[in-house]
Amino acid sequence: MKKTLLALLILVAAFSLSACGKNDTVLKIYQNKIEIDSAMKDYAAAWSEKTGVNVEVVSCGGDSCGYQTQLLAELQSDDQPDIFIIEGMGGYNEYQEIIYEFSDDAWISDTSLEFTSNGKVYGFPVSVEAWGMAYNKDILDAAGINPSTLTNLAAYKSAFETLEAQKDTLGIDAVVSMGAGTGLSWVTGLHNFNGYLSSGLAYGDSSVIDDLNNGIADQGRLEDLADWVELLFQYSTDSLLEGNYDTQVGDFATGKTAFIHQGNWIDPNLLDAGIDFEVGYAPHAAASGENDSIFIGAPSYYVINKNSDNVEEARQYLEDLAATEEGHDYMVNKANMVPAFASVTLVPTSPLSAEVMKWVQSGKAYSWWQNDMPSGFGMEQLGPIYDLFAQGVITKAEFVNQLKLEIESLS
Repeated sequence: MKKTLLALLILVAAFSLSACGKNDTVLKIYQNKIEIDSAMKDYAAAWSEKTGVNVEVVSCGGDSCGYQTQLLAELQSDDQPDIFIIEGMGGYNEYQEIIYEFSDDAWISDTSLEFTSNGKVYGFPVSVEAWGMAYNKDILDAAGINPSTLTNLAAYKSAFETLEAQKDTLGIDAVVSMGAGTGLSWVTGLHNFNGYLSSGLAYGDSSVIDDLNNGIADQGRLEDLADWVELLFQYSTDSLLEGNYDTQVGDFATGKTAFIHQGNWIDPNLLDAGIDFEVGYAPHAAASGENDSIFIGAPSYYVINKNSDNVEEARQYLEDLAATEEGHDYMVNKANMVPAFASVTLVPTSPLSAEVMKWVQSGKAYSWWQNDMPSGFGMEQLGPIYDLFAQGVITKAEFVNQLKLEIESLS
């Protein structure tokens, strides 16, 4: 009898050890950056091996997958994500009923970029991101253009004219890689339109976004934005309307354009393309007068589904991202991101992220407010107006008027 009991105990112990190594828990993460999909899955696999908690990473983004639409479907399914991404107040307002409130998590004291609402913490900053007008310095040097002078519309006009006149000599197809067609309304209705919301304003100045959310439009700022958009469209590639994200990034990565309207999230694409030219950032000339900063912020946040059975595992996953050497290595070296945590001492080696660090250190930043517009407003309401302007269906004056009417509809 004792031998039988002993054998049973050994079997139970063996089963327990096996279960610890192969936890039945599956932590599902739904995220919107397809460019870090591979790196994130590798990190998740390593974390799973270390903790015994299985992790499933599902990525949906770019022009091939509408993240917001698919996220809603995921959250209405029987297999809801435990961790998902929101982008600012618009995303929080959409899903606040199911978003977990962080309280004493250690990572909170290591960042100043957590997402808060009414003084409470709900979002873990995915990274620091930024965009301006990214440029190929080799091309600008060959054309005799100093990028430090590109701080206003007149300077850009002169530079674009110079580049256009030397296209054959420089071996470029167009001056700017820009997308405005279907699937790229996040480039226009969100990122480009943020120039209206923050260009020329002190960091944190929310006056324009506050007015927008109350249905108040600034005619002068809209006209300044329209002048900038018109210039970008005029000197863009032929794929302005027909191209997709890969086309836009590929043209710049292969030296076919001198500028690209994108942020440092394209670094993995540039590295994959093996670029051999120096890059940098210049400000958007979206406001009248001098523009001396680029758009910098924590644009997206991991949030936890408070209805999940795996809240504690989700908290630990995020804590380890912020606090461990493996997490830091993933963020900086594998995913080529600029972390939002003070304890990270690694410096990005990827080209645009390294440039972002310089701008961050210089304190030259305009705020990200595009994600504080009502959910869907930028992509669904404003994006199509950009599309019509790019097609030549509406004039610049009509472009301004239609933007103004959309803003006023929010009153």
